[in-house]
This record gives sequence, C-alpha cells and structure tokens, in this order.
Amino acid sequence: MRIVFIGGGNMATALIGGLAGKTPNAPLISVVDPVAQQREQLQARFGVRAFAAPEPAALDADVLVLAVKPQQMREAAQSCAAWVSGQLVISVAAGIRIPDLQRWLAGHQRIVRAMPNTPALIGLGITGLCASPGVGADDRATADSILQTVGETLWLNDESLIDAVTAVSGSGPAYVFRFIEAIEEAGVKLGLSASDARKLTLATFRGASELAVRSSEPPAVLRQRVTSKGGTTAAALAVMEESGLGPCMEQALAAAAQRGAELGDEFGR
Repeated sequence: MRIVFIGGGNMATALIGGLAGKTPNAPLISVVDPVAQQREQLQARFGVRAFAAPEPAALDADVLVLAVKPQQMREAAQSCAAWVSGQLVISVAAGIRIPDLQRWLAGHQRIVRAMPNTPALIGLGITGLCASPGVGADDRATADSILQTVGETLWLNDESLIDAVTAVSGSGPAYVFRFIEAIEEAGVKLGLSASDARKLTLATFRGASELAVRSSEPPAVLRQRVTSKGGTTAAALAVMEESGLGPCMEQALAAAAQRGAELGDEFGR
C-alpha cells in the first residue's frame, strides 16, 4: 500500500513512525512538505520519499493523508485535486468537514475524517473516525489499519460527533497536563520539592489511568473505594465539588466542541 502525507508535522510524523515500525516498506510512504528541514528529518529518520510540493510522482499512491492545520487545508486540498482520482483520502484536521473537502477535491467521494490525539506520538493515542457515504468496507479497514498503528480507533456514524471527539480526546491531553501542573504546584506549596512533586504526580496519574483501563468497574466506583468517609480524600473531593469541577469540565468541553464547529465554518468556506 502506497501512502502519501500532505504535511509532515507532529501527527504525520507519529503516523509515519507507526507505519514504518510495522512494515518494512517505508519507501512506499511519501511526504509532501514545503519545509526542507522537515523533509530531511523524515527522510533520515524513516527513509520515506519527500517532495516540496504536490506533483504526479508524489501523489501516485493508494491513500492520501491530509495532515495540515485547518487554516491550510483548503489550499492543500485544492493543490492535490488535479491528481486525486482513485485514492482513499484521510483528513486529520480539526473542524474541516467532509462536504468541504469533497468540494475542494473536485467532488471526490472516498473521504475519511479522523481526529487523533498527541499520545499517538508514543503509540498510545485514540482516533475518532467517520466516513463519507462513498467509503466502503475495504476503505474503512484501510483507514483503521493506518490509525491503529498509533493507538485505538473509534468509528462514528454522525460526522457532527467529531467535534465532541475533538473536545474529549483531541484536546483532552492538554486538560490532563494542566491537572498534572496544578497538582505539582500544590504539592510544592505543601513543602515537597519540585522533583518529588512531579514524581509523585506522574506516577499517580499513570497508575490510576492504568487501573481504570484494567478495571471492569466505572471510575465512580473506583473513586468511592479510595474515599473513606471523613478521610483525607473526602476532604479534597469536597473542595473540588464546591469549586464546581463537574460544571467547569462541562463548560470547557462545550467550548472546545463549539470551537471545532467554528473552525469548520471559518475555514470551510
């Protein structure tokens, strides 16, 4: 299978790394990126073919992955339109909707929209996907196999839910990192050294996350098991609830989902 990436940034690098690690045919992967340094790094690291701009040789592939920022997607798609015919097209840009991609690609029908997240860089990502009606079972399997090289996949039947996926998992790592920051800072104020606060916090997040993954019980039950009545955990959780943690997260995710929709409106013209 020949795959060409339009854009060689972090997400493209993660996907190329996942593919290169699971196939001996890295030369069947091509990258189009205008930045010479990015092309050289990808060539040196993975042995891919690299091009400065779309051209017939670059786009002679079975799968075209559009891995550019939302504000760059229209130009990137239109620059490829003349050479897109039988390829499966996968977009990993937030907000950009399938009908707009179809319009920019001269009516091309085989399009999958994907929303991965940054843990894909270490093979622990999760990607939400949806497909246009012109995508058959074989195309879905192909898209699934590509995205599963960097983590789990979740298919959706309604494209509008991709904005919710963006809010929960696409942006989600940043929420976790911010929570880690806050706990570290609070630990230092309680007298711990910065290094000790970080070690304790990171180990706690890693362990709690893995426990939640392995357990068949919901997080609420796991939380209750740590929370003794009148104990230290109960005291901390009471403060969080009084501060409105639940409503705060609802508002935060709603804002992220709304911004995803706005990106589609703004850059999908």
